[in-house]
Amino acid sequence: MTDERERTAEARDAQLRRRFDRPRFPRSAGYDPLWMIENWMGPNALWLLEWLCSGLDLAPGSRVLDLGCGRAATSIFLAKEYDVQVVAADLWVKPTENWHRIDAAGLAGRVTPILAEAHDLPFAEGYFDAVVSVDAFHYFGTDELYLPYLSRFLAPGGRLGIAVPGLVAELDDGLPEHLEPYWEPDFWSFHSPAWWQRLWSRSGVVDDVRADFLADGWRDWLDWSEAVLEVTDNEFALRMVPREVAMTRADAGRHLGFTRVTARRAAPWANAG
Repeated sequence: MTDERERTAEARDAQLRRRFDRPRFPRSAGYDPLWMIENWMGPNALWLLEWLCSGLDLAPGSRVLDLGCGRAATSIFLAKEYDVQVVAADLWVKPTENWHRIDAAGLAGRVTPILAEAHDLPFAEGYFDAVVSVDAFHYFGTDELYLPYLSRFLAPGGRLGIAVPGLVAELDDGLPEHLEPYWEPDFWSFHSPAWWQRLWSRSGVVDDVRADFLADGWRDWLDWSEAVLEVTDNEFALRMVPREVAMTRADAGRHLGFTRVTARRAAPWANAG
C-alpha cells in the first residue's frame, strides 16, 4: 500500500510539473509545484513576479523591498534568481513564519522578514534600489498620495514595479452580468493598464512609466487555481478559490487578467510628505 501511495504521489508531482512548465516562465519552472501551492495566497505569485522582473532589470546585489510578500515565496525567488538582497515585508504573515521558510531555502543571509504596514514603513529614505509588489499593491496603492509616500524609500533612479489582478479596460458602464455572481467589493481595486499609467504618470515622483496586460493571463490564473483545488488542504483556499475558478471561466479573458506597471524614481520630490 505504501509503494502504491508513493507511486501515486510521484505521478501527481510529475503531472503538476508538466502543468506548471510554461515556456514564458522558465525560472518558475524550477520550483516545486507543491511548495508553490503550499504557499498559496492568490494567483501564482512566481509567474507574476517573473513577468514583472522581465521589465525591471534588477542588478545583482541590489537592495529590494518585496512589499506585501505574503509567505515570502516571492522574496525567496528574488534572492535566488536575481542575486539581490531582499526585505520581505508583510502585515498579515508573521516574520517568524517567513523566517522558517527563508532559512529552509538557504537564504538566511539574503532575505530579511519584517512585519510592516504599507503606510508606515520603517526604512531610511532612499534606501532601496527597487521596490516590487505582487498581488498586493492594489489593496493599498490606488490612492493618489501613496506613490509619493512610497517613492521616498527609493534611491533616485531606483526601479518600482507591481503585478496585480487587473482589467482589460475600466468597467465604466457597470459590472458585466456574467461577473455579478462572483464579484466582491475588493475587486473594484482591479484596474486597467491605462488607469495605472495615468495615476503614476501624473504623480510627479516617477518617470518612464510603462503599464501593460499579460497576454492570456486569465488562462494562467484559471490553470493555477484549478491545480490548487486539486491538491490543497488549506481551508481558506478551499473557500475562496472555487469562486475564482468560476469567475475566471465565466469571463474567459473578456475583462479579467493581470496588469503590470513599472517605473523609475525621478529626482527627489521636495514636497513628498
